[in-house]
Amino acid sequence: MSLSNTYPNPVRIAVIGGTGMSHLEHEGFTAVASLNVDTPYGKPSSPITILQTPAGEPIAFLSRHGLHHELTPTEVPNRANIAALRSIGVRSVIAFSAVGSLREQIKPKDFVIPSQVIDRTKGIRPFTFFEAGVVGHVGFADPFDAALGKVVEKVGSSSVLEGSGVKLHSDKLLICMEGPQFSTRAESNLYRSWGGDVINMSALPESKLAREAELAYCMICMSTDYDCWKVGEAAVTVETVMGNMHANGANAKRLVAAVLEELAKEEHQDLVNALHLEGSSRFACCTAPAGRGEEALKKLEWLLPGYFAEGLGSTNFLISGYRSKTAADQNVPHILLRCGLNHATRMQAQRDLRTKNLTLKTLLYEEKGMEAAAEIWAEFEKARWKYEIVRNED
Repeated sequence: MSLSNTYPNPVRIAVIGGTGMSHLEHEGFTAVASLNVDTPYGKPSSPITILQTPAGEPIAFLSRHGLHHELTPTEVPNRANIAALRSIGVRSVIAFSAVGSLREQIKPKDFVIPSQVIDRTKGIRPFTFFEAGVVGHVGFADPFDAALGKVVEKVGSSSVLEGSGVKLHSDKLLICMEGPQFSTRAESNLYRSWGGDVINMSALPESKLAREAELAYCMICMSTDYDCWKVGEAAVTVETVMGNMHANGANAKRLVAAVLEELAKEEHQDLVNALHLEGSSRFACCTAPAGRGEEALKKLEWLLPGYFAEGLGSTNFLISGYRSKTAADQNVPHILLRCGLNHATRMQAQRDLRTKNLTLKTLLYEEKGMEAAAEIWAEFEKARWKYEIVRNED
């Protein structure tokens, strides 16, 4: 059965699959759409599959290395991947990755939640959305979202994982290397001396870009080998990695299904919507509006509508930059922010748009007053866009 190439609603949670997980398959998960998203940063690694969980929650899935594992870690279009996910409404990402273990106690087939990362890539991967005349500095002290990590830890510490001695380790240090070759023994031992616990080739710049895009990001790692540091143990090979990934694939599927089920609970909705990161990139730019590169601004406007539009010299770009009616709901926070509403009012406004039979136009009248709202709405109308967010029409 062919899948729809559109999906009408925002999708808040995404899973990025790594080595050994090119598809998200689990009992009760139903694929309903396959989206081919074009971004200013190119096409993502794979089509984005939209699946519905048994509870009816939509989940986005993207294969980091392509559907056939045709992309090396260096070739992965990380900016396009993150931008595409955000454009469909994603605000939280659960990323899977195979890792080599640098510690005796982290055995092959164990799972690991890293809390820190050391960058050993070579600077040849596009690593930021801020470029070409737009300089931005986003905080990255804690590279993985602690709250998401706690949810994964809670779920993984239950009876989800099966197998003799299989454990979930948390709060670990990840080394991210360039690849595609594996480490030398000298490098592997160097990383151990730094306190490294596991090593992969995929955490960066993926996690950095997620932070710039204001996405909550957590990586779940599955240990497949002992890299090459362990005396008396064969050095890592592709056969070893893939063998352990396939052998433990059922555990990975159970874990991701349980994590998604937990995140669907009402108590986690602020986390899923990454409200704690909302607006964090808005003030990251330190380039004066007069000096900002127009092409870079257009890309950033696509990614984060309304954040840096003043540098384009036209407020109309803020409106014309929105892509389609199906993307409207995800941009409501930015529209409301543009209208000068404070955080609490914006949150309530979004709830009203979902639960009451309101249009955005009506809501603006209520919040801003007739005269101010009319001025704002006139600006919207210039862009020939009718922002009707819910069912009724004016």
